[in-house]
Amino acid sequence: MTTLTPVLSAHWDADRSWKLDRYEADGGYRGLRRALGMAPADVVTAVKDSGLRGRGGAGFPTGMKWGFLPAPDGGPRYLVVNADESEPGTCKDIPLMLASPQDLIEGVIITSYAIGCHHAFIYVRGEVVHVYRRLLEAVREAREAGYVGTDILGSGFDLEITVHAGAGAYICGEETALLDSLEGLRGQPRLKPPFPAVAGLYARPTVVNNVESVASVPGILVGGADWFTSMGTERSAGHGLFSLSGHVTRPGQYEAPLGITLRELLDMAGGVREGHELKFWTPGGSSTPIFTAEHLDVPLDYESVGKAGSMLGTRALQIFDETTSVVKAVSRWIQFYKHESCGKCTPCREGTFWLAQIMARLEAGQGTPQDIDLLLDLCDNILGRAFCALGDGATSPVTSAIQYFREEFEAGTHTPADVLFPPERSALFDYTPRHSTQLAGVHA
Repeated sequence: MTTLTPVLSAHWDADRSWKLDRYEADGGYRGLRRALGMAPADVVTAVKDSGLRGRGGAGFPTGMKWGFLPAPDGGPRYLVVNADESEPGTCKDIPLMLASPQDLIEGVIITSYAIGCHHAFIYVRGEVVHVYRRLLEAVREAREAGYVGTDILGSGFDLEITVHAGAGAYICGEETALLDSLEGLRGQPRLKPPFPAVAGLYARPTVVNNVESVASVPGILVGGADWFTSMGTERSAGHGLFSLSGHVTRPGQYEAPLGITLRELLDMAGGVREGHELKFWTPGGSSTPIFTAEHLDVPLDYESVGKAGSMLGTRALQIFDETTSVVKAVSRWIQFYKHESCGKCTPCREGTFWLAQIMARLEAGQGTPQDIDLLLDLCDNILGRAFCALGDGATSPVTSAIQYFREEFEAGTHTPADVLFPPERSALFDYTPRHSTQLAGVHA
């Protein structure tokens, strides 16, 4: 069995792990000291050599992304950390920022030094107020210790860090929509090119990285590129947080090398809940095509998951057992995508609306035999035609669910999902139907 590799999560269980003194006692800010003793270009090279790929879902090489910035022209350039984690099932960045915000702060400082940035922004989801406050406190502590501000550790390097709370729009997880929101505009994706590396925040060269990507940088500076590449696979190097949720005995964050399998992770997590068996799961959140039990041994790296027909995404492993209606699960996801469509492009705005209508019919057992082909036709008209990847992602659960569970969609033409799969059987906690509670109150 592949063992866990706790790096980012190594000290999450320490007393007051979020405090600066605790972080320093565990070796924190050694990476920054090493980076400040190097030329910025050498820091970029070290990250390139490590093979670190973006941990936000796309998997683009992080060091290469930094290298896309044009030559300095005397004007400002920015680092923006995408901490707007909001896709159903995705839950790795928020616990990281809550348990160890200094990992992120140190990564921000090193990254800023490497790319010549003197003002960095952390765009965090506004609903997670406790995380927002913790980040503000972490920046304050770092500033008082001399890690943020002017002449950091006597190096002559200056950096300001702004923690910005978003207003709760899923579209702001898309990097250009995030930049518009950060500028005070309505969060909607921009036409690319120009890409953020050329014209990003305030039309200046900008690097946009995920929380886990940036937080992984200090470890690379301390351990070296060879240490990082000793984990994972040849093309998907390093460690990553795998978020197991749903019908699993011990849900939680499992930090392991890329290339581990769900079978191995489930063994560590106690397996699917007792008395049940795996039916389907998501390898990277709700916007990735679903997998089934036949994919238990697919290595969870970018190449293997892609070859098997899905995407590694954010490694949000939502586990569903045989008590779950795939039609109902997909219907809930599509309701989310319909609600969160920014409305900028017709394929996503109108397409998700009609997907939701058809899924609701099938869930209620009122679908028609033509609805399944209509779903596929709608997905075909959204995929590749939406303004950004969020429209494409909305089609993934629909097409993959029909591929593996077409018979359940066919059953939706005559039998409600709640009849075929009673909700109380799939509930993780005591299940009391809402109408039963209301009736009990009336009878009382």
